[in-house]
Amino acid sequence: MAENVTVARPYAEAAFQLARAGNSLAGWSDILLRMAAVARDPDMSACIDNPRLLNEDLAQFFLGVVGEGLPVEQQNFARILVDNERLGVLPEICELFAELKNAFEDTKEAAIASAFPLDAAALSTLVADLEQRFQCKIRASVSLDPELIGGVRIAVGDQVIDASVRGKLAAMSAALQN
Repeated sequence: MAENVTVARPYAEAAFQLARAGNSLAGWSDILLRMAAVARDPDMSACIDNPRLLNEDLAQFFLGVVGEGLPVEQQNFARILVDNERLGVLPEICELFAELKNAFEDTKEAAIASAFPLDAAALSTLVADLEQRFQCKIRASVSLDPELIGGVRIAVGDQVIDASVRGKLAAMSAALQN
């Protein structure tokens, strides 16, 4: 994995520079997500790894699966990845691009796991509290995890805030064992 990240970094930086120059960070982000999803597909991986498939044929096939109407810059980016045999690292390119975009926009991703569905008011209050704590914009993704019993578990970068009943029970159990 570390090797893939090393290989992917210059491509992610190049895509980020192109996106910034064209004032299209969101568009590039969407396309890279789509390209990464296509590259992860097992059937596409088999095509990518097929040595008998010519680069131009692979590029045409890949771009056809990704979708019509891609700007020329994004098509050329995909062709460069094909020519340099780097389509397989598109998921890492996408992740690194997202990190660069978030740093540029002073935004962090927050993965919120909740035992119960959060209504819009509770979510906006939670996001506002997180923005105040982390001093940046927060982009939240919410998932349901009934195993939490109650409360929420929030991951922002490498920091985790566990305000769930399950987390509190685990902490109590550890304290009692010591």
